[in-house]
Amino acid sequence: MKAIIPAAGVGTRFLPATKEQPKEMLPVLSKPVIQYVVEEAVAAGVSDVLVVTGRGKRAIEDHFDRSVELEDLLERAGNTDKLRQIRAIPDLANVFYVRQGRPRGLGHAILCGAPHTGDEPFYVMLGDVIVPKKDCLPKLKAVYDTYGASVIAVEPVEQQYVSRYGIIGGHEVAPGVWKLTELVEKPPANQSPSNLAIFGRYLLTPQVMRILPHVEAGRGGEIQLTDALRKLLETEDIYAVTMDCEGYDTGNVLSWLEANVVLALETDEYGPALRESLGRMLG
Repeated sequence: MKAIIPAAGVGTRFLPATKEQPKEMLPVLSKPVIQYVVEEAVAAGVSDVLVVTGRGKRAIEDHFDRSVELEDLLERAGNTDKLRQIRAIPDLANVFYVRQGRPRGLGHAILCGAPHTGDEPFYVMLGDVIVPKKDCLPKLKAVYDTYGASVIAVEPVEQQYVSRYGIIGGHEVAPGVWKLTELVEKPPANQSPSNLAIFGRYLLTPQVMRILPHVEAGRGGEIQLTDALRKLLETEDIYAVTMDCEGYDTGNVLSWLEANVVLALETDEYGPALRESLGRMLG
């Protein structure tokens, strides 16, 4: 299967850091966010990745390209470990690019990938969302193989925060698997069909690409994926899978900080010293 990674957003929540640097290139530990996303796709068996970029996103393309000068420098310095890491990046997957001319919403960004995916199901992976355990896509694929329908990842959120997310409604057909009856974008807490929020990972049937050109633009001229999925639900079933692992929306400053701390604590290199530092600061 192929994967589309929308990465054309302007990253306003991280200004001024993202004034010139793509938010997807912000580091979590020593790797940019989007490298985690591509590695997750590769771990799920994806070898063909389309990144939807925008103005000022050239750094993403450069990151997944060769850097001959840097490789020569590391080789002369005898830094074989870093050299190995740098040389592995361009070989992760076949990474292709298409540019979204101007920000027109997630639905439009995905539509830019229609010629690439053709008449095949495909993954959508938001370029600023990290799922460290890399088990989300296999779960989506298992549900797709069972039901032959689009599948989206969801996670429970506290009821008072449902108005920040796209929320699903439906009934559970297997442990952690829901058959959808509705999708609501940012509902008031007292009108939400559930507390299950859409979380940055999708496996979609090609019918979505046929619907998106006919979705009416909303506020700011944006075409929303949720609107296309609501239309899809009229003719096809859609399922959702609850995530049982932590994911991080690194376009959010607090979540980005949490990702750095949690992942650092899990390493031998940083974990012990960071745990000691946190103990001193919080103790």
